[in-house]
Amino acid sequence: MGGRDESFRGLATPTDLTTHRKTPSQEGLPLEHIAGDQYIHEDLLGLTFQISPHAFFQVNTPAAEVLYTVIQDWAQLDMESTVLDVCCGTGTIGLALARKVKRVVGIELCQEAVEDARVNANNNELSNVEFHCGRAEDLVPALVSKLASQQLVAILDPPRAGLHSKVILAIRRAENLKRLLYVSCNPRAAMGNFVDLCRAPSNRVKGTPFRPVKAVAVDLFPQTPHCEMLILFERVEHPNGTETLEPKDPPAQHLSGPQDDTQQESESSPSS
Repeated sequence: MGGRDESFRGLATPTDLTTHRKTPSQEGLPLEHIAGDQYIHEDLLGLTFQISPHAFFQVNTPAAEVLYTVIQDWAQLDMESTVLDVCCGTGTIGLALARKVKRVVGIELCQEAVEDARVNANNNELSNVEFHCGRAEDLVPALVSKLASQQLVAILDPPRAGLHSKVILAIRRAENLKRLLYVSCNPRAAMGNFVDLCRAPSNRVKGTPFRPVKAVAVDLFPQTPHCEMLILFERVEHPNGTETLEPKDPPAQHLSGPQDDTQQESESSPSS
């Protein structure tokens, strides 16, 4: 048994399990580091990520690679692009795109995740990235104003409930932001965000609207009814987007009145 024990030396072993009827907030979870590594390390798209206990990271790495690859394809980035990565977690999406763009600006509420993101940028030798800790509704308005001269593309990957309306309204006002990719694990809960992105300008909602261009579901949670939905929004090209939102009559050649129908029937009927 001695040799067998040696082969398992260093492996993590669960020693205690506590269950709760209701999941507490992450900030309220007490943590005590007893032994071994303080972090999990995961490889994704050729990069290595440090993950703290409270930091978010997709649980299905192969499927996350599929999702992030589609984001990269749809974003149409170049070396003049600046990526605004909202709710960036440990920096996975932004860092995966960093070598293809001019700059990445990440925003994340969890302090541990922001610290991980900065470590991950350094460990992967990426210097064109920066990460800010705070609420998206507090940081995004000032950041998009600061980035007004940049060729801006936004990646939004919020929690289940979606983003605060202040974030969406700030993005609507940022006319230099032409393309937006929204990752949602609960599209029904985020529907208010989608509507505000696309609604006609009003006293409350300023700026040219976006329109949904395409969407795809990625199964990050096999054997469950859940998935991640990726939606690409593009800014409406017209200076006043209201005209594209108004219903238009179909072309005249597609219309047929009662007289036309009668005439067609008489022409097609055999003569007596």
